[in-house]
Amino acid sequence: MLYVQKFGGTSVADVERIRNVARRAIKTKRAGHDVVVVVSAMAGETNRLLKLSKSVTPEPSERESDVLVATGEQVTSALTAMAIQHEGEAAESFLGHQVRIVTDSVFSKARIQSIDCTELTSALKEGKIAVVAGFQGVDAEGNITTLGRGGSDTTAVAIAAAMKADACEIYTDVDGVYTTDPNICPSARKLSRISFEEMLELASLGAKVLQIRSVEFGMKYGVPIHVRTSFNDSEGTWVVEEESEMEQVVVSGVAYNRDEAKITIVGVPDHPGIAAAIFTPLSDASIVVDMIIQNASSDGRTDMTFTVPKGDFKRAVETCRKTMEKLGCNDIRGDENIAKISIVGVGMRSHAGVATKMFGILSKEGVNIQMISTSEIKISCVVDAKYTELAVRALHDGFGLGDVDGVSKS
Repeated sequence: MLYVQKFGGTSVADVERIRNVARRAIKTKRAGHDVVVVVSAMAGETNRLLKLSKSVTPEPSERESDVLVATGEQVTSALTAMAIQHEGEAAESFLGHQVRIVTDSVFSKARIQSIDCTELTSALKEGKIAVVAGFQGVDAEGNITTLGRGGSDTTAVAIAAAMKADACEIYTDVDGVYTTDPNICPSARKLSRISFEEMLELASLGAKVLQIRSVEFGMKYGVPIHVRTSFNDSEGTWVVEEESEMEQVVVSGVAYNRDEAKITIVGVPDHPGIAAAIFTPLSDASIVVDMIIQNASSDGRTDMTFTVPKGDFKRAVETCRKTMEKLGCNDIRGDENIAKISIVGVGMRSHAGVATKMFGILSKEGVNIQMISTSEIKISCVVDAKYTELAVRALHDGFGLGDVDGVSKS
């Protein structure tokens, strides 16, 4: 069998933990399996490198920033290969351009376009453990690119998909996927299995366990993902295809995201093409728009409210200000003190009244809802950021997610 094992920053935070990673990979190899190890930079290293770049210039170019931060994973992959060799097994490290992970040219958040696993396959045939630097790739022009925060997850699952691995193990500092953040809600419970679709929603809604694109790869190519801790041998959470019993649970998890900001354009002329005129420049600037609300028209004008990542807030406001001046809008307002609270579950497809129950729970706690967004298996509400923890705990308890049997009381 072929296993791809990914180890995050806390799992390779120092030399002793790197040795632990080496021993874990060797254990899998000596059990008769082929092993590809994907590593992140050592904990805190990416932030250190970014801070270093800011000490040189307030606004470093995205291309050079990618060249700089990619060195973090280069260090870890080499050290991990050395540690494996020291323990008596053959190993070889590979950087993104050596594996030939080809991406687009959107620096700092590039998307994988293709992977050539020829070198990795050759290394495995020679009896080696292949160690790959995660988070990085190369574009068609040969520029080093990086895949965004958590990008090593995507590297690992994409390699697992390309090599048709039997499973991709994501080793991290948590021992699985929980019904919500245990740091906020002590009654949070570890899930043994969760569907790709639910995990995709949770990842997109703020759950930090897996990067969203890694789940997309797993779902598209049917790669089972095992989220577990590198600090013990306990079973974690399997992210797999949807199973019939999953629909018995109405709500599987509560997610929150404080990393969003709200923008409202006031007095937008209400005529065909106006939405495209507002959102096309944002798309061209690679700014992802999430929730969108358009008020009912009054006197031929309307208000348009939407959310964007907090890191893109200033750029988004500047972009929209230029657009509103061309369109003759009245004003633009922004709010960075918001949070998005979401409930997720495939059981929502076949159960009525879930939204009503969610709104009732929040109302009882005095939490005002500013925006609402729904899909088949999730409901999201934007609330004032100061109510984040209260809302998460209330919804988690209200839907019975701390129950031992895992079946919601709703």
